[in-house]
Formats: sequence, C-alpha cells, structure tokens
Amino acid sequence: MQDIVAPMPAESEKQPSGLFLLFFAEMWERFSFYGMRALLVFYMLKGFMKANDDRAYAIYGAYGALVYATPYLGGMISDRFLGARISVIWGGLLMAAGHLLLTVEQEWAFFGALGLLICGNGFFKPNISTMVGALYSRTSGKRDAGFTLFYMGINLGAALAPLVCGYIGETYGFHYGFGLATIGMLTGLATFVAPAGTARTLIALAVLGLVATMTWAARDNSTQLWLNAPIALALIAAGAVSFWRLGDGGVPHAIGRAPAGVGRKPLVITILGTLVALPFFALLTSRTSAATWILNVVGLLAFGSIVMGAMKSERTERDRLLVVVVLCFFSMLFWAFFEQAGSSVNNFTDRNVSRMVQTVPVKEGTTYTGVPVTQSFLGHEVNGRIWTLEDIEKAERARTAAATTPGAPNEAGYVTFTASGTHQQDGLSVSGTEIKASVFQAANPTFILMFGLPFSLLWGWLGTRGRDPSAPLKFALGIFQLAAGFGALWMGAVNADSHGMVAMGWLLLSYLLQTTGELCLSPVGLSLVTRLSPARMVSTIMGAWFLATSFSHLLAAGIAKMTSVAEGDGGALTPLQSLPGYRGVFGMVTIAAAVSGLLLLAFAPKLRRMMHMESLQNESAAAH
Repeated sequence: MQDIVAPMPAESEKQPSGLFLLFFAEMWERFSFYGMRALLVFYMLKGFMKANDDRAYAIYGAYGALVYATPYLGGMISDRFLGARISVIWGGLLMAAGHLLLTVEQEWAFFGALGLLICGNGFFKPNISTMVGALYSRTSGKRDAGFTLFYMGINLGAALAPLVCGYIGETYGFHYGFGLATIGMLTGLATFVAPAGTARTLIALAVLGLVATMTWAARDNSTQLWLNAPIALALIAAGAVSFWRLGDGGVPHAIGRAPAGVGRKPLVITILGTLVALPFFALLTSRTSAATWILNVVGLLAFGSIVMGAMKSERTERDRLLVVVVLCFFSMLFWAFFEQAGSSVNNFTDRNVSRMVQTVPVKEGTTYTGVPVTQSFLGHEVNGRIWTLEDIEKAERARTAAATTPGAPNEAGYVTFTASGTHQQDGLSVSGTEIKASVFQAANPTFILMFGLPFSLLWGWLGTRGRDPSAPLKFALGIFQLAAGFGALWMGAVNADSHGMVAMGWLLLSYLLQTTGELCLSPVGLSLVTRLSPARMVSTIMGAWFLATSFSHLLAAGIAKMTSVAEGDGGALTPLQSLPGYRGVFGMVTIAAAVSGLLLLAFAPKLRRMMHMESLQNESAAAH
C-alpha cells in the first residue's frame, strides 16, 4: 500500500523514534511465540498427549509451516483492505487467545490453540516488519542498521522466552509457561496501541515485572540466576533507551493506515473469515499429511504468480523480483536446517547433552541415602538398572508432588544406592545444578544480542568504503557458517563419553556458528525484500518471504524424523541408543548446507547485477 513505502522526509542523524515502539511490541510478541516454542515438543512428548517422536515432529513441522504460510494471506489482506496497524492488532488478539488456550490440557484445546496462533501470526508477522521498513526511505543509509536493531528486539524476546517460559514450564508445569506467554503477547499488544507517552509507562512497568519474575522463579537455582542476569540487564538497557527515545513520539500516523476509501466492512469480513478458518487450520495441524499437500499447492500458486508477474514487468523490476525468489529458495534451505533447534536439537539437548554443573562425584563403596534425582543419573546403572530420561522425569514429578501435596511420601523423587565403583558409575554425582534443556534455546538469541550490533557496524563500516558484500554473498557466508555449526554437533556426537553424553560446549559452539550465519542472512533478507519489492505489492512479497520459511518447516520436520527413536519407545531409550541417529543426521546436514553455500556463492555475482542497485539510487534521488 502506498502509505507503507512512501519516502520519508529528510532524515535526521538518529534512528526514528517509532522504531523503539515497534522494537518493544515485537519483543513481547516474540517472547510469547518462543516461550511456547521452547515447550511445544516437550509438551507433546511429556505432557498429556504422550506422543512419540514421529508424531511430535510432524505436528511441530505442520504448525511451523502453517504459521509462516499465513503471512502471505495476511500481507495481501493488509495491502488491499485493512492496513498494517489493524492487521497487527487483530493478529495479536488471536495469538494471545491461542497461548491462553494452551493452558487447557485437552487435545481439542491444543489443536484449537495452534489454529489461533497460525491465524494470528499471519496478520501480525508481515505487517509489523513492513511498518519498520516504512520508517525509512528506500535508500536510507540507516535502513540496514534499523532492521538489525529491530532484529535484536526480536531476539531479546526470544532470549527471554526460554529463560522464563521454558524454565518455569519445565520446573513448575507447562501451563505456567504458556500462561506467561499469554501475558507477554497482551503486553506487546498494549504497547503497540498505546500513545507514545502511555507506551513509555507500559514498557517501564513490564520490564520491572519481568525482571522480578526471572529473579523469583530461579531463587533456588544460582546457575539459572547467573544465566538470567545478562539478559535481564539487556532488557533493562533496552527499556531505558526506548523510554528515552519515545519521548520524541511514536510511529507516525500515516504509516500502516488502511487504503483510502476503505470502510469497516472489510474488517467485519476479515473477522468472520478468520473464525471460519480457525477450525480448518486446527484440523490441518492434527492431519499433517493434508497440511503438506495444501501447502505444496499454495506455494506453487503463490511463487508461480510472482514469477509470472515478474515476466510481465519491465526488465529492472523483473530482475529484482527474480532475485527475491532465488534468495527465498536459499533462505528456505537455511531455515530447514536451522529450525532443528526446536525439534531434533531440542531433544538431543534433553537426551544426550550433559547439562549438569557444580557436581560432586560419587565415591566407590559409599552408600548415599535420599539423593535427589538429576540428569546425572541418565545412562548410569543405579540399583541394578540403567536409568532413562523417563525414570528421571517420574522421580522429579514425585518430588514436586511431595513438596506440594499434603500427605505425599517425603522420600518421593529421591533414591538410596551404594556406589559400586564400576565404570558405569563414572560421571554420576550426588549433587549439582541441572540446566533445563529448554533454556539452551536462549543461546541463539543471546548470541544475536552480543553480535548483532558489531555485525551492523561492520556492514556500515564496509559500506562507507564501498566494500559491503552484496546480499547474495552475505547469504552464502551465512549458509557456510550454518554448516560449520552442525559440524560442531556432529563432532560432539562423535566424541561423546562412554554413556553417550555430549559436552555442552559443542552445543554452545554450534549455536554460536549458526547465529553468526543467521546475522549474515536474516536481517539482510528482511531489508532486501522491502527495498527490492515494487511499491504496489511490498506486503505481498514480504508474505511470500515468510511463505518460503513455511516450507522450511516441512523440510525440517522430515529431517527431524530421521532422528526419531523407535515407535512406542518415547523418551525411554538410553543416551547410547539415541546417539547414533543424531550423529548421522547432523553429519548429513553439515554436508548438505556446505553444498548449498557453494551453489549460492557461484550465483552471487549474477544476482548482484540483477539487483540494479545503481538505478535504485537514481529512483530515490528523483523521488526527492
């Protein structure tokens, strides 16, 4: 729509103040989204559903695919009828309802909640990114830096989510984690709709409330408190900067308005249409094969229409659209590998990564009485049998019940054993702190917070010297680093100990390399789409960008299924039994990602020429 892409007046030296309001609105939305994601697979495997790996991965993949497919429709509806502002509000309300419904432990509620999240994300996701792009002229030197700052807001929310929703969900109960996600979504929505002055107050109160929650939840876990501290400080700093900058005002009213002449009727039709679509999307998440077929058809039609439209356009516009389509394909491959984080890598962390810190090893011949069961028992022989993840979880649930239920046995969740001195006791400890598996999903966004600004400054420094790599070259560099990240996981699996446990350093190294790869690809891609897309279809092309991500989730589910444990075994296998599947798949991903990076590297010079950046500079100058 025209309001979204209109060139802005002469730019000041500062980033626009509206960026900081959108930063916080998106941060809270990502807090809710990634809080749910950190728990979703565990909820299906360990919660009331008791699903096996194959079913959990299939549902997770269908949900991820659909949640990124609907922005294509949401972008078109926004462009033609609603405008970005109303779309964001409607999407936020739907997502808040979805997070709340997840607290109900019934299958109808579970799939209904996924339907609400899918529809809500379709309206929210493309339009808030489009509003960020509208704050800048198409050739603004601050555009890439602004998108990187916005991307840091996304990842601040994503880092907070596992530390708060994930930790509380795994420690106190899944419904508490989902409830916090609901509060986060409503906070983001309130920040978005409030005037700048009120938004400043909301931001201050919400920051204080979340820091207090992080401190209270981990009050008995010193390791978790240390993990929370740097992200809490980053949240406080972001809140302070946003509070200060919003004193200059919020998002200009012209940005995100509905097209001229459009009344309330399209909004009523959209609401009714969404209500009709909700059971359809809920059904697709439970019937995953149907979702795959429908998405394949929708994808072919969507990208086919874009390519056909490009063929009918004049040469410069056609070339730019074709570049977007090609980079969409490589983006899809990147995210198919990257999105193992929420599925196979999440389970690998739970089952095969040693997550114990501050441990005290057992001594041969010593009898230990009333020892709390922690992850250190995993894969070890205690009292004549090998302990599995399922055994540990049962003991932990019993201990929680003993602490909260009157009359429950005081010894529940504790064991008595004598250290035999056999090799099977190596690594077993009688005390220590366990880092919850979901908490490791905070590693990627935390690394983004650490390296996002340096990357932004690097691109700016190279740009002032005329050496800024083209977007296709940055994409190739990102894919190579992703390959190295999975290579680290493969090396960790190859060097596992005698019980099948992998040192957590390999996992953190993998997340670090994947993160630097992401910083070369994702914020650059968002900026590129808003820059190269024709003004009349910018939200539609943004939706297509997210549609490519939806296909990556279908591919990701297929990859994750290759790591599945045997049908019916659930999480009851020992680490030595689950390790070979992860090792083989991570090695395969390493090779596939490296080959993809080489292909894009070969195409990069041609794609750079097709972007016609010189003529884009001339178009902007003529517009001014």
